[in-house]
This record gives sequence, C-alpha cells and structure tokens, in this order.
Amino acid sequence: MRRNNRIRTIQASLAIENNTLSIEQVTAVLEGKQVLGLPREIQEVRNAFAAYEQLPNWQAYSCADLLTAQGLLMAGLVDDAGCFRTGGVGIYNAQDLIHVAPPASRVAALMADLLSWLASAPVHPLIASCVFHYEFEFIHPFADGNGRMGRLWQTLILSQWQPLLAYLPVESVIRVRQTAYYQALADADSLADSTPFIEFMLQALLDAMTDVLVKTSGKRSVKTSGKILALIRENTSVTIPELAVSIGVSERSIERNLKKLQVEHRLSRIGPANGGHWEVNG
Repeated sequence: MRRNNRIRTIQASLAIENNTLSIEQVTAVLEGKQVLGLPREIQEVRNAFAAYEQLPNWQAYSCADLLTAQGLLMAGLVDDAGCFRTGGVGIYNAQDLIHVAPPASRVAALMADLLSWLASAPVHPLIASCVFHYEFEFIHPFADGNGRMGRLWQTLILSQWQPLLAYLPVESVIRVRQTAYYQALADADSLADSTPFIEFMLQALLDAMTDVLVKTSGKRSVKTSGKILALIRENTSVTIPELAVSIGVSERSIERNLKKLQVEHRLSRIGPANGGHWEVNG
C-alpha cells in the first residue's frame, strides 16, 4: 500500500507539471522496464522516486537539505540543479503573467527566514506545512521545479510530525483540483494572506486521508459501487474524476457504476451535472 501510494504521489505531482506518463507507465519505470515515453519524463519519474525515498534523511528546516533535495529532484533536467536561481522569474497562466517572484538577490535571505520560521513555527504542523508551501511558491527560489519541490517539502514537514504521512498521496487530490490549487495560490497573493491556500490544502489533506482510510479499513473486497456510496456519503458534491482517483479505477467505470446505482434507486442526482449533488437513498 505504501509503495502504491508513493507511485500515485509521484505520478500526480509530475502530471501537475505536464508529465504525461500514466500510473502504469510510472510503475513500469520504477520496476526497470522499458517504457515508451519522452526521456525527460522518464528521468523526472526516476528523480522524484529517489527524492521521496530520501525523505527520512532530511530535516525540513535545513537549507543544505533543501538544496540537496532539489538537486536530486532536478538532476539531468536543468543545469543549475541544487542551486538557488540567479535570474528573475515570472509565473504565467497561458499568456497572462500572474505572479512575479522576488528578485534573485533576495532569494537566499528569504529562504533563510522561511526555514528559520519553520524550525520553531508557533502553529500546528499541519498549518506550518501549508504556510511553508505557499511562501515557498511565492519566493519561487529555483529556476525550475518549484511546484514539485514545494509539494515534496510539505510532505517532509508532515512526515516529521507523523511518519505515515510520508506516504499520503495528497498530490492525487491536488491533481484533480489543479485549477483550484492555482486559484488558491492566486487568491493568497491577491490578499497578501496565505489563508485561502491553507484552507485549500487542509481540505486536500483531509480528503487524501479519507481516501486512504477507506482503502485500508478492511473493506478491500467491497465492490466499486460500495466504495462510490461511501465516498458520496463523505462528500455529496464529489465529482466523477475525484471518485476515479480515490478508488483507482477509470472515469468510465465510475460512470457505469453511477448509472447502475441510479437504476437500482440506491443513488439520486439532485440538480444539474454542474452545480448539483448526489443523494444516497437509504
């Protein structure tokens, strides 16, 4: 289960950065099998797995460990892996500039301040991990790989609070809600307040934990339809893509099971496809 969750984590985190390899392809890469894919995407998978495997050996507040981790994550992908950026950087949504990161001359000092804050953060680790993630993306300390690095480091922070969280595939939830993830970052920028991003990430963490609990509660033999009903009871607005990711089946399989549940009058759809919600009957 831990290995499967790690594979889901890696595939989802890289998919957010436009890596096209599927769960099956990522699994094959990590098993040393031949995979038909772009060499860069295959290298990204190998690097990410190596980085996540090193989590127990790093301290979240260590700048040296942060640079080592980024060097491992981006090895062979960029020339300056493991080094803070030396130039300016902007973040674009299509053609629109949505964020200008602080000047490169300030990066080292800003990261030192952030890591110092993290070392004695006066808030719960769940909150501290979200704040760090947001501030890290705001600073954008590296020329490339900031998104996957921010998610990796939040996992490290959480794992040093509760070791099992090293295997929590929250990236799978973020992948499904990718637009909302970026919107939460933008909203926090606009308000100069990390609260919108903290709220988004806490919900994503809760949903990822719920997913894992459903899968490890001794109900592995439950059919897909039973898992769908359990997840809908937790969240009546859950979407088909979210159900597919949580259960680990295709969206087409989810659609077939939803239709069957409705025909059997075990499930009802209230309102339109967009904006409505599910209701479990009985």
